Amino acid sequence: MTKRNIVHIEFSTRDPKESAKFYGDLFGWKMETDESFDYTQWDPGIPPGGGFSPVSMGATAGEVMVYVASEDIEADLKRASELGATVVREKSEIPGTGWWGVFKDPTGNVCALYTSLNPQSN
Repeated sequence: MTKRNIVHIEFSTRDPKESAKFYGDLFGWKMETDESFDYTQWDPGIPPGGGFSPVSMGATAGEVMVYVASEDIEADLKRASELGATVVREKSEIPGTGWWGVFKDPTGNVCALYTSLNPQSN
């Protein structure tokens, strides 16, 4: 059976530094900013962790994106489409990290699929 763990959660934000301070102060989460991606990740101590995605055309304020482990993103996107989902992003590389793809389910919920360069981390 394929592992379908939730591996990452993203909160949309207008200001990643402000969100990092808020959640760090509120929950004590460790924050780490990757300057090459201009992306801040949070670590709650027990997985899954997550990050802050900027509010933009792809993410609206208040939106939460859940990333689910996938061994075959293309096949999962195809199956989601067959079940009535809309593919929002075809499989794309996250340099040095892995790959991701996104679909919107028939209700309108957005879900991401993720394959790590290091499959043991999922």
